[in-house]
Amino acid sequence: MLPWLKTLLVKSAIVAAPLLAVTETAPARPPNVIVILVDDLGQTDLSCYGSRFYETPHIDQLAKDGVRFANGYSACTVCSPTRAALLTGKYPARLRITDWITGHERPKAKLKIPDWQKFLPFEEITLAEQFKSAGYATASIGKWHLTPALKEGDEAYYPEKHGFDVNIGGYARGQPPSYFSPYKIPTLPEGPKGEFLTDREANEAVKFIEANQSKPFFIYLPHYAVHTPLGGKPEVIAKYQAKADKTPDLLQKNATYAALVESVDDALGTIRAALKRLKLEENTIIVFTGDNGGLILRNDKATDNSPFRVGKGSAYEGGVRVPLIVCWPGVTKSGVVDPTPAITVDIYPTMLELAGVKPMQSLVDGISLAPLLKSGAKPDRDAIFWHYPHYHPGGATPYSAIRSGDLRLVHFYEDGRDELYDLAKDVGETKDLAPSQPEQAKALRTRLDAWLKSVDAQLPTPNAAYDPAAEAAQAKKNAKSKNK
Repeated sequence: MLPWLKTLLVKSAIVAAPLLAVTETAPARPPNVIVILVDDLGQTDLSCYGSRFYETPHIDQLAKDGVRFANGYSACTVCSPTRAALLTGKYPARLRITDWITGHERPKAKLKIPDWQKFLPFEEITLAEQFKSAGYATASIGKWHLTPALKEGDEAYYPEKHGFDVNIGGYARGQPPSYFSPYKIPTLPEGPKGEFLTDREANEAVKFIEANQSKPFFIYLPHYAVHTPLGGKPEVIAKYQAKADKTPDLLQKNATYAALVESVDDALGTIRAALKRLKLEENTIIVFTGDNGGLILRNDKATDNSPFRVGKGSAYEGGVRVPLIVCWPGVTKSGVVDPTPAITVDIYPTMLELAGVKPMQSLVDGISLAPLLKSGAKPDRDAIFWHYPHYHPGGATPYSAIRSGDLRLVHFYEDGRDELYDLAKDVGETKDLAPSQPEQAKALRTRLDAWLKSVDAQLPTPNAAYDPAAEAAQAKKNAKSKNK
């Protein structure tokens, strides 16, 4: 028997077990849970996080009704690792899913990247499996991107194999062939010609809610938006183009990208309206976040992450700063902007605790933010971590990083240097403090190294095929792309 099939059969037996995973303190009707993950949405891409260009009234209202994290982070600077981290509660380094699937090839680079994992392992117990074991109906609607490659047999790695009753739109590819129907997504039946993908995802979520309103449900809604290829409704693009023309000093001014952001806001509005109509709003937890920082280093510059440095695919704050909003009316604090650093892996234990579901696995890297969300009690954690042993056109060379308090240290593997920043005084990471505070940098580096060892992180190694001339040409090509 194939190893993955054996694991799948064992996990199916667990999921099919009676509802013993619900704790004695769980309510008679456990809360519904909706986790919305937006692709490439940077933290400053919402008006409630300071954008002067994008209009996001529904998301802003969600923030007013719940808790908005001022220091929300993704588990990685690219998408697939963050998705795996959200579904398992484990750091990408521990899962060894450390790049987007299938990653960038840099055969002539100074360092050789490790032989990393290119799909979500079947032995991992996902959020969907946790909720399914507790009697929830489960659905994945949108982007999956945790499948090895586009080839026959990929279905063995689809969401249905990881605890989801329904998979609508998820397959190997990380971006939609089109935002307008026909979509050419094999797991999404075509809609009427011209139908918009984000609208369709929202409508599918509403259908699932209506079909399962008599029982608790878990919806994982990883939107394809706002990933390239950028696309939007013509009338919405025109609205934002007029706005950009009237306000030339805006740093964010891509009208098509703005239309995509608005589509995500509209989708949330559609879903919350359905919850209210069905009288489910008060018993539904909604999490809204992104999988990495906003995309800026492309010819079709999508957004601007200021005041954060750079963006998607970088080692700096702009690559991992994302919105994070959690709302459960009447349970979570409302209208709170919390400064506590929170990261993707925290969603897993937080949702389980809020729903009263007992974890089926003991090893989770995230911490539950439930006490903070309910009463403001600060979590007992003083550091969060990142590990990206890869190259990316967004600027990243292999690196690891730690944030402890207001200090963030980044270790670069090519030359072994450390950079240290005080985010309270320098959120844009403009002044490297490592030369002037060597003891502080050394202490954080020691903690980072200890963490890397604890999760058995894969490290890059010297590359025998290193070609400095080829790498210089690649760097020049990347720089040219950045400046267009």
